[in-house]
Amino acid sequence: MDDDALSRAFAALADSTRRDLVSRLTLGDATVGELAAPYDISLQAVSKHLAVLEAAGLVSRRRDAQRRPVHLEAEVLGELTHWIDRHRRAVEARMTRLDAVLQDLDGTPPEEHTP
Repeated sequence: MDDDALSRAFAALADSTRRDLVSRLTLGDATVGELAAPYDISLQAVSKHLAVLEAAGLVSRRRDAQRRPVHLEAEVLGELTHWIDRHRRAVEARMTRLDAVLQDLDGTPPEEHTP
């Protein structure tokens, strides 16, 4: 995933309504009307949120007879998770090295670093 796509995905997920839509789509595909039902906003507003998620590659829409279900692109979420995990592991490694340096400085055993 390139930096622009990564930025678009994280920007799309910065909004709580869009995060909730993504969470609801983890249960399965849904129409705009089904996704809009619990909100006190218009179908048009939900469609705009979905357009942002679609532009970020997080969701797609397909035609299924009379319906146009929205589908969560789980692979993109996996790429975001991979990016976050890679940086988490780097920070944990740095903290482990810091613990070792501090132990050398004061002679006490390092505490386990738990994320």
